[in-house]
Amino acid sequence: MAGSTRKRLGNSCILLIVIAGMERFAYKGVASNLITYLTDVVKMSNSSAAKTVNRWCGFTSMVPLLIAPLADSYWDRYYTIVASSFIYVAGLVALTSTALMSRASSDQANKTSPSSFLFCSLYLISLGQGGYNPSLQAFGADQLDSEEEELPSSKDDKKSNKKSLFFQWWYFGICSGTVLGISVMSYIQDTFGWILGFAIPMISMVTSVIVFSCGSPIYTYRQRNEAMGNKPVVSMLQVIKAAALKLLNSKVKLPDENDVTELELQGKPLCHPNLSSNEGLNNEHPKSSIHMFENAKVILRLLPIWLMLLMFAVIFQQPSTFFTKQGMTMKRNIGSNFLIPPATLQSAIALSIVVLMPLYDKVLIPITKVLTCNEKGITVMQRMGIGMFTSVIALIIAALVETRRLHISRNMEILGSQSETVPLSIFWLLPQYILLGISDIFTVVGMQEFFYSEFPIRMRTMAFALYTSVFGVGSYLSALLISTVEGITSSNGSKSWFCDDMNEARLDKYYWFLAAASALSFLFFVIISSFYTSKRDLELDSNESCK
Repeated sequence: MAGSTRKRLGNSCILLIVIAGMERFAYKGVASNLITYLTDVVKMSNSSAAKTVNRWCGFTSMVPLLIAPLADSYWDRYYTIVASSFIYVAGLVALTSTALMSRASSDQANKTSPSSFLFCSLYLISLGQGGYNPSLQAFGADQLDSEEEELPSSKDDKKSNKKSLFFQWWYFGICSGTVLGISVMSYIQDTFGWILGFAIPMISMVTSVIVFSCGSPIYTYRQRNEAMGNKPVVSMLQVIKAAALKLLNSKVKLPDENDVTELELQGKPLCHPNLSSNEGLNNEHPKSSIHMFENAKVILRLLPIWLMLLMFAVIFQQPSTFFTKQGMTMKRNIGSNFLIPPATLQSAIALSIVVLMPLYDKVLIPITKVLTCNEKGITVMQRMGIGMFTSVIALIIAALVETRRLHISRNMEILGSQSETVPLSIFWLLPQYILLGISDIFTVVGMQEFFYSEFPIRMRTMAFALYTSVFGVGSYLSALLISTVEGITSSNGSKSWFCDDMNEARLDKYYWFLAAASALSFLFFVIISSFYTSKRDLELDSNESCK
């Protein structure tokens, strides 16, 4: 990094990064091993449990997309975080209660009630997180100095670098919480039971709420500017509606003189007076049709990129579902007594991020700066593309390892072995987890910065919600793929690729299928990104044309 100014984040930013890590500890402590709880305690089949986890993760990631417009238009971010955290905690309390109920109701007749209550508690967690996460990250970005806030697409590279630094360390913080949540909680859940396994995440979340409240005096609170309007999303939708009505009525009307400058006859292009200033897309009055139409165009321009990222999100559903079930059939012991919980290997993703993120900033970026002559080293689009390509390699390795596991399993059957455990170390799964961690460093951090930078300043919560919605829709797409593949592969009376007997399942073929689909998605991403022009470049072009 160049410059001490760029290296420093304020105390409020650091505190919020710690709080975000505590929240990830709570969430991952529940989500990472949930498939084991569903199969072992609730007695679901492998495919049903995987689809349930995917749908829940999908809903959890989609809720921010519904709440963010309200947070941007009507609510204050600070109070949105506080209110959402209480819903979040209530869901964790209810989830812990289901573990108590499951232990109390040992007879078959009472199993339905705990299961129903379980799903209610999970979706209560989703609702709380839906308001909590995007608001907390947007609130964290608000802690950057006011000059940075007003110039998200500034020409000043130092400000842009500070923004990149914030997102990198934000992701470092939540990955640190993820490592602890996965490794510690999966061991506690497998060893000491689910009551303690769900109670500790609840306590962690309660503690994070207390810490957040104690930090109130040092936060920077972004005041609503009436000139900027309180309802950017609503205003944008009104402009879209008005534009559609104009098209339907087929009437041509000259623009208002308040919206567009007069056309000068000296050969100068028609320009809006504010597009070349800092008060362009971000600060113009919301009743200006040009301003709100530009905001609507921002979202439409992002959709092709958003769609190409969905297969990347599908890949990231595998560690918490089929990778974990895969590990349960492999040799997991260290010594004679200790068994590695299969879900613990998910921490390798976050751990690789924690270890390699500083190397990315200290080693890779300086090298790429020299090679590319770019202040950031690589562009945001290049960063996301590298991560997508790495995720495809991870799936190919996963398919090869699963093929090897099945080969050993069949040889065991030929020799008459009845053991369900394949004598193949679970650590053979580590390369695919580590590669997914590397892809995370590139793509996920790049996605956060990309959506943050491309959205108008008054829609920042919506920007983070659109980022999380990639994983939400990806989770639903993963569940849809499982249902479709299961239906096709079992249609002729043959065993499904996802049958409960992992030695009869064909996860290797499923991984090859996902790798091919992801490679195709990556190819389209490269094509689309080559034609994409960032908001910053559009503003620079506008400045040049208006001179």
